[in-house]
Amino acid sequence: MKKISIIGAGLSGLYAACSLAKKGHKVTVFEKNSMEGGRCRYFEADGFKFDMGPSWYWMPDVIDALFEELGENREDYFKIQQLDPGYQVYWKDELPTQIPTSREGLIELFESLEEGGGKKFIAFLDEAETKYKIAVAKFLDNPGIKWGEIINFDVLRHAFKLDLFKSVAKNVSKKFKSDRARAILNFPALFLGEMPDKIPSLYTLMNYADLELGTWYPEGGMHALPSALRKVAEKFGAEFHFDTPVESFSISSKNITTIHTSKGDFEVDEVIGGADYNFIEQKLVPKEHRKYDSKYWDKRKMAPSCLIFYLGVDKKVEGLHHHNLFFDEDLFAHGKEIYENPKWPTKPLFYVCAPSKTDKDVAPEGKENLFILMPIAPDIEDSEETREKYYKIIMERMESHLDLKIQGDIIFKKSYCVSDFKKDYNSYKGNAYGLANTLLQTANLKPKIKSKLTNLTYCGQLTVPGPGMPAVMMSGKVAANLISQKL
Repeated sequence: MKKISIIGAGLSGLYAACSLAKKGHKVTVFEKNSMEGGRCRYFEADGFKFDMGPSWYWMPDVIDALFEELGENREDYFKIQQLDPGYQVYWKDELPTQIPTSREGLIELFESLEEGGGKKFIAFLDEAETKYKIAVAKFLDNPGIKWGEIINFDVLRHAFKLDLFKSVAKNVSKKFKSDRARAILNFPALFLGEMPDKIPSLYTLMNYADLELGTWYPEGGMHALPSALRKVAEKFGAEFHFDTPVESFSISSKNITTIHTSKGDFEVDEVIGGADYNFIEQKLVPKEHRKYDSKYWDKRKMAPSCLIFYLGVDKKVEGLHHHNLFFDEDLFAHGKEIYENPKWPTKPLFYVCAPSKTDKDVAPEGKENLFILMPIAPDIEDSEETREKYYKIIMERMESHLDLKIQGDIIFKKSYCVSDFKKDYNSYKGNAYGLANTLLQTANLKPKIKSKLTNLTYCGQLTVPGPGMPAVMMSGKVAANLISQKL
């Protein structure tokens, strides 16, 4: 039995803890915050319960399979329900579009958007399904260490189906003429940290996850997932230390021998870095043992940060569904102000989640719980004055679309932005979603999961396979497997 310390109790660190504790190792998890989950935490105030970060539960098949690999049944910990409609989209001068869950409803929707749209949609979705199944089977659990993982006959024979050198936007625009059809199909790429014209067409696999596998909601809120993983890890004997940041390492030769925390020192055989990769490598690992320098990190294309508002409303807000996209301004103009000319956006798009439409326990009776998110450039200057400016812009636009006054009924309000991501998660440049999944930052081109230190392995959204709840759980699995193979 080895002593394995895990830095960070986000989803990747939690899954690694489950896997290694199940194998009988002495696993200790150190978390700087007061609960498990990382970005997938929650807080309560004035009778409202707010999920702080992820709000989209996609790829339930992958999440369930990861529980099964631990010998567990996800349903024993929490139930999930499919949302219908999955979400709705508000446009500038047209009625909102609701995204149905059934294939028949989707065919009808796309047929209404353009002539022959239903037939085009089926062909597009079939292609996306192929990519999804290849990616899940061949790529998600690769450690990204050797090129032989992806340059082999079994993978190459599928390569032509993956559209690696075409963009999502090009793929979509070639098949669809309607602006609304294009916007709906380009939307999932935004979770991948770049504009659709910069994301490889491989990632239209997310359209299959979105439109075929559906959008779900876990009983008890998004934190049900990290809460379940903590219970599994503790069941297998893992120990958790919260409010316990790791401060430094003691190193002998190329091995970490001791980690020093705010609450004491711990001898280790292996370490998993599940906290921010850049923070661990640039702040905790001595310079001579770092794989990358500051110039390397500064050249990485980061996914956006975001401005978030958590609002408690003293009435029900008609016109909203659980998930609501406000695409009433130019998507690509907003994107340029994130990626090409970083600045606070001129005419931002934004997203509103109203979980109280689904879950009666997240708000007092007769009231509404709102989570509002606006993507912004990482590392941008963040002030209360700027937050308030955009709060007014967003609220006035939302009120206009809903034809309903809301601001006078806000009884709880909290904002969260770049400086908070840095403070709470040591997030590099205050990013919210990790690295952008551009072609040059995909698979083996991501920061390596293995450190120059022989007993330090990374996991999480800044290494393979990438951002998103299922992906970071898979990252924890990959890190745990690498350690298990050498012990």
